[in-house]
Amino acid sequence: MSKLVDGYCRLLDALIALALAIMVLLVFGNVVLRYAFNTGITVSEEVSRWLFVWLVFLGAISALRDHAHLGSDMLVSRLPVQGKKICLVAGQLLMLYITWLLFSGSLAQVKINMEVEAPVTGASVGIFYSAGVVFAVSAGVLLLMELWRVLSGQVREQDLVMVKESEEAGELEELQAQLARENAETPATIDTHPGSKS
Repeated sequence: MSKLVDGYCRLLDALIALALAIMVLLVFGNVVLRYAFNTGITVSEEVSRWLFVWLVFLGAISALRDHAHLGSDMLVSRLPVQGKKICLVAGQLLMLYITWLLFSGSLAQVKINMEVEAPVTGASVGIFYSAGVVFAVSAGVLLLMELWRVLSGQVREQDLVMVKESEEAGELEELQAQLARENAETPATIDTHPGSKS
């Protein structure tokens, strides 16, 4: 299941990169056409806005998978293991509830706007709101997987705090963990031949 989720997140990352590239081309191309040729790409603003919304929601899924969202760990990091587990489970249950609210609201908007056409492209406005549905379903699956890992005891103690105070603190912890792994993998070289010269 983990490999499937990893593949899905790699697909999302590729879609995010594609959306960003299209946005840059549309916006930059529109600016050049307006100033140089007194014309423009009619759909540029609308498509860029839609792509930006989709980019944000897809990026939030990847960030959720990587535990990259920022938060406050000032209290939770000082709790004993059982306290950390309780806070993590409570947080995941609250996030699942919020995800359900987002899903039901987005789905209602998709149904309401399915027949409404966008003013420039003529595409269904339901596509715009379906970004929330895709996020909610994906986030719900990821949160349920994490909840199962916690309840089944598969999460290590250092992974019980899933948010960081800042990006720098997260990078520092990741660097320290990488250095610890490298030190553990590289055994100290011991000279077994005392008479040999180097």
